[in-house]
Amino acid sequence: MKLPNQTIVNGDIFWNSDVLHSLKSYPVKGDILELYEDSPKSFYASLVQSTGRFGDKICITDDSGRQYTYRQLLDMVDAFSKHLYHKCDVRPGMRVGLLLYNTIGFCVSFLAINKLNSTSVPLSTKYRETEVIPLIKKASLSGLIYDEGFSQWFTDSSDIQMDFFLSYNDAAPSALLEGTEELSDVPVFKPDPADIAIIMFTSGTTSYSKGVTMTNYNTMHAVSVYRKIFQVTPDDITLIPVPIYHVTGLIGLLSLFLSTGGSIILHKFFDARRVLHDVSQYGITFIHAAPTVFSLLLEQKADFPNLTSIRLMACGSSNMPSKKILELKEWMPQAEFRTVYGLTETSSPATIFPCDVSQSPYIGSSGQPVPGTFFKIVSDTGEILPFNQVGAILIKGSVVTPGYYIDSLVPLRDGWLDTGDLGYFNEEGYLYIVDRKKDMINRGGEKICSIDVENTLYDIPDITEAAVVGIPDEKYGEVPAAMICLKQGSDLTSEKLRSMLKEKLASFQIPAVFLIVDSIPLTPNSKIDKKKIRQLLSQNFTNGGRK
Repeated sequence: MKLPNQTIVNGDIFWNSDVLHSLKSYPVKGDILELYEDSPKSFYASLVQSTGRFGDKICITDDSGRQYTYRQLLDMVDAFSKHLYHKCDVRPGMRVGLLLYNTIGFCVSFLAINKLNSTSVPLSTKYRETEVIPLIKKASLSGLIYDEGFSQWFTDSSDIQMDFFLSYNDAAPSALLEGTEELSDVPVFKPDPADIAIIMFTSGTTSYSKGVTMTNYNTMHAVSVYRKIFQVTPDDITLIPVPIYHVTGLIGLLSLFLSTGGSIILHKFFDARRVLHDVSQYGITFIHAAPTVFSLLLEQKADFPNLTSIRLMACGSSNMPSKKILELKEWMPQAEFRTVYGLTETSSPATIFPCDVSQSPYIGSSGQPVPGTFFKIVSDTGEILPFNQVGAILIKGSVVTPGYYIDSLVPLRDGWLDTGDLGYFNEEGYLYIVDRKKDMINRGGEKICSIDVENTLYDIPDITEAAVVGIPDEKYGEVPAAMICLKQGSDLTSEKLRSMLKEKLASFQIPAVFLIVDSIPLTPNSKIDKKKIRQLLSQNFTNGGRK
């Protein structure tokens, strides 16, 4: 299929009847959206539906090995919702914070809040107190459920004003339910598609972090998109080693598998060797993670040569070099590798690669728009650009947030989300991400895409990780600089790297400085931290030379 030139791209045109089945147009808040008729109406409704089909099946195995069936999970959710309703006065529309690790407590709390038609506000357990407290205040929370390890943050002397605080001890998860047997059932609240189910803060400093609102229709559509395109079934088993409070963990793993009747293994913290051990032990069939996670898994492949249960690996959040995709395929030849492009603002999926990336001539692309979405590539003046021309990526549709929460809802302009990314579509409708707008390097008027330089660096066998940023320069204003990790025993130097890159890159694209490190700095949600990298590289560079 070839796209017409200069057009708004409709995600429906790329998918077969199985994926499009039950997709209907619905009026929502003055707009017409395409939603799946067979989707549950909420996270809680999804759990009820799966319990009706798979009540006695193991749903979740937690970090300590405790197992919970679907029926047990639903009973815990119903009991805790009574506690929240009767003892904490949680009502529809209220915002309740979750400062919890990947535990059964998170799952129960999140689903109980959803049952009450209230809004969950997941908070990062990797942030410091000085980063979390401003977010709590920004979200105007009615209450907070937190891991007991954070108790010192919420003492009587704290200036945080909320209706309730609940401490959770993962060693005794049933304590959440104490005294709930005597409480009456909560009223039945009918979820509206436009009700806000989640407010999730984007990564970054607290002063710039934005509260992304996700409605029932956003999240349930995203779950259905994943289920249909990835063909997830009750026979699938996954693990969640990535933070459950981020969009991949919450939508692309937990909610997806609860809706399909699959089985979930929770890891409280990420450990590459433990992940691979559990892939073998539990017969994991599906992994969804960021490129950094797959890179860390690849480092352990020699000790885990036969992982035959994996059928599908999904990868999103940032650029995954083609070299590493092919390494993963060589390691697990039976598995498909599918790239995903999305943001918190798109409830996770915006584009998905329609087949195994490793076998496609379009390797390097982020895939094609998912059903219910519209894309356009625009110039600086807002003009829609033809295919193969780079511009700003704008998205509209069923997975796209209605707006940001800052004391009250701030809607998007005309429903279009400016992703902050630069890219283009080819004639077949494959989206290529070129760079973040803020990561595009301007060397004296010559534009350099950091992803292009990174991918070239990954082609050098001794380089295991690479990140390229722009740093200040007196002559050119800005020049490219690279932070890299090398294989153990490598003798690569900056001089050797420059010599090798002269054959592959234009001279202005070659990094002016290389900083060799043991590990690349990451953000709390495991993305490469280019802000920190820019600071470190700037400290090692003065006027075109090393300090």
